Amino acid sequence: MTGKDVYARLPIRTHLITERDDLTEVVAYYTAGLAGPGDIAVLSESMVAIAQGRAVVYSEVRPGILARFLCRFPQKHGSLATPQAMQLAVNEAGHGRIILGAIAAGLGRILGRRGWFFCVAGRELAYIDDIAGTLPPYDRYIVMGPKDPSGLASAIKARIGADAIVADVNDIQKVDIIGYSGDLKALDMEAVEQALRDNPAGNDDQQTPIVVLKRMVIT
Repeated sequence: MTGKDVYARLPIRTHLITERDDLTEVVAYYTAGLAGPGDIAVLSESMVAIAQGRAVVYSEVRPGILARFLCRFPQKHGSLATPQAMQLAVNEAGHGRIILGAIAAGLGRILGRRGWFFCVAGRELAYIDDIAGTLPPYDRYIVMGPKDPSGLASAIKARIGADAIVADVNDIQKVDIIGYSGDLKALDMEAVEQALRDNPAGNDDQQTPIVVLKRMVIT
């Protein structure tokens, strides 16, 4: 009988991460004695982006005409549904890609297909977090998606010996692995996603942006 992987979860409380932090050293410090070969260190994508200096004060964003127009079309709970967040998407991708993405989204809506905006404008735009549900003081910030999350995950694995994942997890049980060390095929991703589905790191004041997954096998 083949065993099935399950993961015990260990959320780790940290200090408030800022752009002054070296995340490789932060993860090494907080997982010392807790994570090693066979384990997975899961990093919140918001924490990674904040440490990379990719958090922007909401009140300082000045949306243009294009952003004010296009923000009307995403669903109201979407991350680009405010003029400020849409403006940062325009800044990130450029006017051309955003306009082409909007055209693709319109065609997709007619055909009953979703996600065409991000396919054309850039998948990284889907990781923009508007101000709602973010740990203070970043509840006044829009947090962009992280840069090179797989590169960071690989650097962390080299430092601590455990695999590392950068994940976008929310409170509606959506798990998106956006960066990883090594080969995801070597991991039981169904078990990893199941361990993260109820968002053990939390999105409020838990201040546990690192979660160590410890593999167990159920036979």
